[in-house]
Amino acid sequence: MDNLTVKAFAKINLSLDVLGTLPNGYHEVKMVMQTVSLYDSVELTKTDEGIELECSLRFLPTGPDNLAYRAAEAFFNETGIKGGVKIYLKKHIPVGAGLAGGSSNAAAVLTGLNRLYDARLSTRRLCELGTALGADVPYCIIGGTRLAEGIGEKLSPLPPLPKCHIVLVKPSFSISTKWVYDNIDACPDIVHPPTDKLIEALENGDLYEMCANMGNVLEDVSIAHYPVLSAVKDDLRALGAIGSQMSGSGPTVFGIFDDEEKAQNAKDILWKKYKTAYICRGINFSNKR
Repeated sequence: MDNLTVKAFAKINLSLDVLGTLPNGYHEVKMVMQTVSLYDSVELTKTDEGIELECSLRFLPTGPDNLAYRAAEAFFNETGIKGGVKIYLKKHIPVGAGLAGGSSNAAAVLTGLNRLYDARLSTRRLCELGTALGADVPYCIIGGTRLAEGIGEKLSPLPPLPKCHIVLVKPSFSISTKWVYDNIDACPDIVHPPTDKLIEALENGDLYEMCANMGNVLEDVSIAHYPVLSAVKDDLRALGAIGSQMSGSGPTVFGIFDDEEKAQNAKDILWKKYKTAYICRGINFSNKR
Protein backbone atom coordinates (compact mmCIF):
# COMPACT_ATOMS: atom_id res chain seq x y z
CA MET A 1 0.00 0.00 0.00
CA ASP A 2 1.50 3.31 -1.13
CA ASN A 3 -1.30 5.76 -0.26
CA LEU A 4 -4.16 6.08 2.16
CA THR A 5 -6.91 8.59 2.93
CA VAL A 6 -8.06 8.99 6.53
CA LYS A 7 -11.11 10.88 7.80
CA ALA A 8 -10.23 13.34 10.57
CA PHE A 9 -13.46 13.97 12.47
CA ALA A 10 -14.37 17.10 14.43
CA LYS A 11 -15.47 16.97 18.07
CA ILE A 12 -17.79 18.92 20.34
CA ASN A 13 -17.80 19.23 24.13
CA LEU A 14 -21.04 18.15 25.74
CA SER A 15 -19.52 19.23 29.03
CA LEU A 16 -16.32 21.13 29.79
CA ASP A 17 -15.18 21.88 33.33
CA VAL A 18 -11.88 23.37 34.50
CA LEU A 19 -10.94 22.05 37.95
CA GLY A 20 -7.74 24.01 38.53
CA THR A 21 -4.20 24.71 37.38
CA LEU A 22 -1.50 22.04 37.59
CA PRO A 23 2.12 22.76 38.66
CA ASN A 24 3.24 22.51 35.02
CA GLY A 25 0.87 25.33 34.04
CA TYR A 26 -1.68 23.13 32.29
CA HIS A 27 -5.29 23.20 33.41
CA GLU A 28 -6.91 20.14 34.92
CA VAL A 29 -10.18 19.45 33.11
CA LYS A 30 -13.20 17.20 33.21
CA MET A 31 -14.94 16.97 29.85
CA VAL A 32 -17.40 14.86 27.95
CA MET A 33 -16.26 14.76 24.34
CA GLN A 34 -18.25 13.67 21.30
CA THR A 35 -17.08 12.94 17.76
CA VAL A 36 -19.30 14.42 15.03
CA SER A 37 -19.57 13.56 11.34
CA LEU A 38 -17.94 16.75 9.99
CA TYR A 39 -14.45 15.77 8.87
CA ASP A 40 -11.28 16.75 7.01
CA SER A 41 -9.72 14.33 4.52
CA VAL A 42 -6.06 13.52 5.21
CA GLU A 43 -4.35 11.99 2.18
CA LEU A 44 -1.06 10.20 2.88
CA THR A 45 1.36 9.06 0.15
CA LYS A 46 4.63 7.21 0.77
CA THR A 47 7.80 8.93 -0.40
CA ASP A 48 11.45 7.93 -0.19
CA GLU A 49 12.28 10.49 2.48
CA GLY A 50 11.20 13.68 4.19
CA ILE A 51 7.81 15.21 5.01
CA GLU A 52 5.85 17.32 2.53
CA LEU A 53 2.59 18.97 3.55
CA GLU A 54 0.01 20.67 1.34
CA CYS A 55 -3.34 22.06 2.38
CA SER A 56 -6.51 23.21 0.65
CA LEU A 57 -6.39 26.38 2.78
CA ARG A 58 -3.45 28.43 1.60
CA PHE A 59 -3.16 30.47 4.82
CA LEU A 60 -2.36 27.45 7.00
CA PRO A 61 1.32 26.68 7.71
CA THR A 62 2.79 23.68 5.91
CA GLY A 63 5.86 23.15 8.07
CA PRO A 64 6.55 22.36 11.73
CA ASP A 65 3.99 24.94 12.85
CA ASN A 66 1.30 22.55 11.61
CA LEU A 67 0.32 19.74 14.01
CA ALA A 68 -0.06 17.30 11.12
CA TYR A 69 3.56 17.88 10.10
CA ARG A 70 4.75 17.43 13.69
CA ALA A 71 2.70 14.25 13.98
CA ALA A 72 4.57 12.81 10.99
CA GLU A 73 7.90 13.82 12.56
CA ALA A 74 6.88 12.11 15.81
CA PHE A 75 5.92 8.92 13.95
CA PHE A 76 9.20 8.62 12.04
CA ASN A 77 11.27 9.51 15.12
CA GLU A 78 9.43 6.87 17.14
CA THR A 79 9.62 4.06 14.60
CA GLY A 80 12.97 4.79 12.97
CA ILE A 81 11.40 3.90 9.63
CA LYS A 82 13.45 5.00 6.62
CA GLY A 83 10.88 6.67 4.44
CA GLY A 84 8.81 9.77 4.08
CA VAL A 85 5.31 11.00 3.42
CA LYS A 86 3.42 13.54 1.38
CA ILE A 87 0.39 14.82 3.28
CA TYR A 88 -2.53 16.63 1.71
CA LEU A 89 -5.11 18.15 4.04
CA LYS A 90 -8.49 18.78 2.47
CA LYS A 91 -10.07 21.01 5.08
CA HIS A 92 -13.77 21.16 5.92
CA ILE A 93 -13.55 21.72 9.69
CA PRO A 94 -13.28 25.49 10.35
CA VAL A 95 -9.93 26.66 11.68
CA GLY A 96 -9.69 28.03 15.21
CA ALA A 97 -13.25 26.95 15.90
CA GLY A 98 -13.16 24.86 19.09
CA LEU A 99 -13.75 21.68 17.07
CA ALA A 100 -10.23 20.18 17.38
CA GLY A 101 -9.55 20.34 13.64
CA GLY A 102 -5.77 20.58 14.07
CA SER A 103 -5.68 17.85 16.71
CA SER A 104 -7.85 15.62 14.54
CA ASN A 105 -5.50 16.11 11.58
CA ALA A 106 -2.54 15.12 13.77
CA ALA A 107 -4.40 12.05 15.02
CA ALA A 108 -5.23 11.03 11.45
CA VAL A 109 -1.57 11.33 10.43
CA LEU A 110 -0.43 9.16 13.35
CA THR A 111 -3.03 6.44 12.80
CA GLY A 112 -2.72 6.63 9.02
CA LEU A 113 1.08 6.34 8.96
CA ASN A 114 0.84 3.45 11.39
CA ARG A 115 -1.32 1.63 8.85
CA LEU A 116 0.52 2.84 5.76
CA TYR A 117 3.89 1.61 7.03
CA ASP A 118 2.49 -1.35 9.01
CA ALA A 119 4.38 -0.09 12.05
CA ARG A 120 2.03 -1.85 14.49
CA LEU A 121 2.25 0.79 17.20
CA SER A 122 -0.40 0.18 19.83
CA THR A 123 -3.27 2.61 20.35
CA ARG A 124 -1.78 3.41 23.76
CA ARG A 125 1.57 4.31 22.21
CA LEU A 126 -0.09 6.40 19.52
CA CYS A 127 -1.96 8.27 22.26
CA GLU A 128 1.29 8.84 24.14
CA LEU A 129 2.82 10.34 21.01
CA GLY A 130 -0.34 12.40 20.56
CA THR A 131 -0.24 13.79 24.10
CA ALA A 132 3.15 15.36 23.35
CA LEU A 133 1.55 17.17 20.41
CA GLY A 134 -1.62 18.43 22.09
CA ALA A 135 -4.09 17.54 24.83
CA ASP A 136 -6.93 16.74 22.40
CA VAL A 137 -4.90 14.48 20.10
CA PRO A 138 -5.32 11.26 22.14
CA TYR A 139 -9.08 11.75 22.19
CA CYS A 140 -9.10 12.31 18.42
CA ILE A 141 -7.20 9.04 17.98
CA ILE A 142 -9.84 7.09 19.93
CA GLY A 143 -12.99 9.14 19.31
CA GLY A 144 -16.61 8.43 20.17
CA THR A 145 -18.25 9.46 23.45
CA ARG A 146 -15.61 9.80 26.15
CA LEU A 147 -14.93 11.32 29.54
CA ALA A 148 -11.63 13.19 29.36
CA GLU A 149 -9.74 14.05 32.54
CA GLY A 150 -6.28 15.22 33.54
CA ILE A 151 -5.24 17.64 30.81
CA GLY A 152 -7.57 15.73 28.48
CA GLU A 153 -5.41 12.67 27.96
CA LYS A 154 -7.09 10.38 30.53
CA LEU A 155 -9.97 8.88 28.57
CA SER A 156 -12.83 6.68 29.75
CA PRO A 157 -15.58 5.20 27.54
CA LEU A 158 -19.15 6.40 27.97
CA PRO A 159 -22.46 5.16 26.55
CA PRO A 160 -23.07 6.51 23.04
CA LEU A 161 -24.81 9.78 22.33
CA PRO A 162 -28.55 9.14 21.80
CA LYS A 163 -29.77 9.65 18.25
CA CYS A 164 -30.04 13.35 17.42
CA HIS A 165 -29.14 15.99 14.83
CA ILE A 166 -26.42 18.54 15.53
CA VAL A 167 -26.14 22.00 13.98
CA LEU A 168 -22.76 23.74 14.19
CA VAL A 169 -22.55 27.52 13.77
CA LYS A 170 -19.22 29.34 13.60
CA PRO A 171 -19.21 33.15 13.63
CA SER A 172 -16.73 34.89 11.34
CA PHE A 173 -13.88 35.14 13.88
CA SER A 174 -11.61 32.74 15.72
CA ILE A 175 -10.65 32.56 19.39
CA SER A 176 -7.26 31.60 20.80
CA THR A 177 -7.55 28.59 23.09
CA LYS A 178 -4.54 29.82 25.08
CA TRP A 179 -6.17 33.22 25.59
CA VAL A 180 -9.37 31.65 26.92
CA TYR A 181 -7.55 29.37 29.35
CA ASP A 182 -5.31 32.23 30.49
CA ASN A 183 -8.41 34.25 31.31
CA ILE A 184 -10.55 31.56 32.96
CA ASP A 185 -8.45 31.87 36.13
CA ALA A 186 -9.57 35.51 36.45
CA CYS A 187 -13.29 34.62 36.49
CA PRO A 188 -14.47 35.12 40.08
CA ASP A 189 -17.61 32.98 40.05
CA ILE A 190 -17.22 29.91 37.87
CA VAL A 191 -20.39 27.81 37.68
CA HIS A 192 -19.22 24.23 37.23
CA PRO A 193 -21.40 22.10 34.94
CA PRO A 194 -23.13 19.00 36.39
CA THR A 195 -20.98 16.59 34.39
CA ASP A 196 -21.88 13.57 36.51
CA LYS A 197 -25.59 14.18 35.86
CA LEU A 198 -24.88 14.43 32.14
CA ILE A 199 -23.05 11.09 32.27
CA GLU A 200 -26.00 9.56 34.13
CA ALA A 201 -28.31 10.82 31.37
CA LEU A 202 -26.08 9.16 28.77
CA GLU A 203 -26.23 5.92 30.75
CA ASN A 204 -30.03 6.17 30.68
CA GLY A 205 -30.11 7.08 26.97
CA ASP A 206 -32.00 10.27 27.87
CA LEU A 207 -31.24 12.97 25.28
CA TYR A 208 -33.41 15.60 26.96
CA GLU A 209 -31.87 15.15 30.41
CA MET A 210 -28.42 15.17 28.81
CA CYS A 211 -29.12 18.51 27.15
CA ALA A 212 -30.46 19.91 30.44
CA ASN A 213 -27.12 19.15 32.10
CA MET A 214 -24.70 20.36 29.42
CA GLY A 215 -22.27 23.11 30.37
CA ASN A 216 -18.99 24.77 29.41
CA VAL A 217 -17.14 26.98 31.89
CA LEU A 218 -15.11 28.57 29.08
CA GLU A 219 -18.28 30.32 27.90
CA ASP A 220 -17.84 32.74 30.81
CA VAL A 221 -14.68 34.08 29.18
CA SER A 222 -15.61 33.87 25.50
CA ILE A 223 -19.15 35.28 25.72
CA ALA A 224 -17.98 38.19 27.89
CA HIS A 225 -15.73 39.32 25.03
CA TYR A 226 -17.89 38.09 22.14
CA PRO A 227 -21.59 38.60 23.05
CA VAL A 228 -22.63 37.33 19.61
CA LEU A 229 -22.01 33.81 20.94
CA SER A 230 -24.93 34.24 23.32
CA ALA A 231 -27.04 35.41 20.39
CA VAL A 232 -26.14 32.28 18.41
CA LYS A 233 -27.21 30.09 21.34
CA ASP A 234 -30.50 31.97 21.52
CA ASP A 235 -31.02 31.63 17.77
CA LEU A 236 -30.51 27.86 17.91
CA ARG A 237 -32.97 27.46 20.77
CA ALA A 238 -35.53 29.68 19.04
CA LEU A 239 -35.28 27.40 15.99
CA GLY A 240 -35.99 24.28 18.01
CA ALA A 241 -32.72 23.13 19.62
CA ILE A 242 -33.30 21.28 22.89
CA GLY A 243 -29.80 22.21 24.02
CA SER A 244 -27.15 24.67 22.85
CA GLN A 245 -23.68 25.70 23.98
CA MET A 246 -20.20 26.65 22.84
CA SER A 247 -17.76 23.90 21.91
CA GLY A 248 -14.31 24.00 23.45
CA SER A 249 -12.95 27.52 23.67
CA GLY A 250 -15.22 28.60 20.81
CA PRO A 251 -16.35 30.32 18.84
CA THR A 252 -18.39 27.45 17.34
CA VAL A 253 -21.76 27.03 19.00
CA PHE A 254 -23.76 23.85 18.54
CA GLY A 255 -27.42 23.02 18.92
CA ILE A 256 -28.86 19.55 19.49
CA PHE A 257 -32.17 18.77 17.78
CA ASP A 258 -34.53 15.84 18.14
CA ASP A 259 -36.08 16.53 14.72
CA GLU A 260 -34.14 16.43 11.43
CA GLU A 261 -36.43 18.88 9.64
CA LYS A 262 -36.02 21.48 12.39
CA ALA A 263 -32.26 20.97 12.33
CA GLN A 264 -32.07 21.43 8.56
CA ASN A 265 -34.21 24.57 8.75
CA ALA A 266 -31.99 25.98 11.51
CA LYS A 267 -28.85 25.21 9.52
CA ASP A 268 -30.24 26.96 6.41
CA ILE A 269 -31.36 30.06 8.32
CA LEU A 270 -28.17 30.40 10.37
CA TRP A 271 -25.93 29.79 7.38
CA LYS A 272 -27.47 32.89 5.79
CA LYS A 273 -26.97 34.88 9.00
CA TYR A 274 -23.51 33.71 10.09
CA LYS A 275 -22.09 32.34 6.78
CA THR A 276 -20.70 29.13 8.33
CA ALA A 277 -23.11 26.43 9.51
CA TYR A 278 -23.22 22.65 9.25
CA ILE A 279 -25.61 19.85 10.09
CA CYS A 280 -24.08 16.62 11.33
CA ARG A 281 -24.60 13.65 13.64
CA GLY A 282 -22.71 12.01 16.45
CA ILE A 283 -20.19 9.31 15.56
CA ASN A 284 -20.11 6.51 18.11
CA PHE A 285 -17.04 4.32 17.83
CA SER A 286 -16.67 1.07 19.75
CA ASN A 287 -15.73 1.58 23.38
CA LYS A 288 -13.08 -1.11 22.89
CA ARG A 289 -10.94 1.28 20.88
